[in-house]
Amino acid sequence: MKFYLTVNPHGGAKKGPKLLKKVKPVFDKADIELTIIETMFAGHAKELAEQLDFTGYDGMISIGGDGTLHEVVNGLMYRNDGINFPIGLIPGGSGNSFMHDLELADPLDAANAIINGNTTKIDIAELKINHVTKYAINIIGWGLVTDIANKAEKHRWMGTSRYTILSVLEVITNQARPAVLVIGDKRISDDFTFIIACNSIHVGKGMKMAPRAKLDDGLIDLIVIRSGVRRTRLLQVLPKLFDGSHINEPEVEYYQTSKFSLIPETDEILNIDGEMLGSTPIKVEMISNAFEMFVS
Repeated sequence: MKFYLTVNPHGGAKKGPKLLKKVKPVFDKADIELTIIETMFAGHAKELAEQLDFTGYDGMISIGGDGTLHEVVNGLMYRNDGINFPIGLIPGGSGNSFMHDLELADPLDAANAIINGNTTKIDIAELKINHVTKYAINIIGWGLVTDIANKAEKHRWMGTSRYTILSVLEVITNQARPAVLVIGDKRISDDFTFIIACNSIHVGKGMKMAPRAKLDDGLIDLIVIRSGVRRTRLLQVLPKLFDGSHINEPEVEYYQTSKFSLIPETDEILNIDGEMLGSTPIKVEMISNAFEMFVS
């Protein structure tokens, strides 16, 4: 077997090269040939997935997190030749939420899954944003969840605890946002604290935001909190994200749908797969069995 393998030589404490050193002997032992490509800039993995010639190759492996997988899948979806090569991910991000859903958060387990060659088809969300099409594999967030992620990006020095600390601060200071949310044929016009659409169960570092989500059911799970919820209640609900029991709280609305639209009163940036991308309004539709991924 022969694969392209991408690695970021400079990201987060040079974690990529360390992981490559750890997993390469496993691939060598299995007699798997790797063509190693170092990514040089943001979006490089997407460019490679979109443009590489896969003749004679069995797929593409990347070392990285949810953002790296987002890039590779978007590159795959933008290809002109229709090739749909299998994707493998060696988890090297800060959260690795997508790989938690596949129970492959350990890099060596992920490497062995690729070697074993088992794959499954994964759904993705297609976003229409101002006549531009993007794809999400994990989450689409708006409101409070975007504010937290945006600030967390600027406070990386705080480590992973920054999400918890900043969540509390944002809950205290956050203002509700007026918007129209269309779920299938249902139209909700209200003020919202946040809306997050999840293809996977996990978000961030181990939070079970959408405990009913499945990667291959053709549906995206929407978690909605409208305005008017007391801040003290929000602070009580936050810890429940880690076991998924928040969805039993009366303030939390949970929907499963194959498509939805979000039209806020004011256009704002989105959190797409952990990255601050795009802008509202958006139309989202699920694509079933969109790409193939290595699993255990």
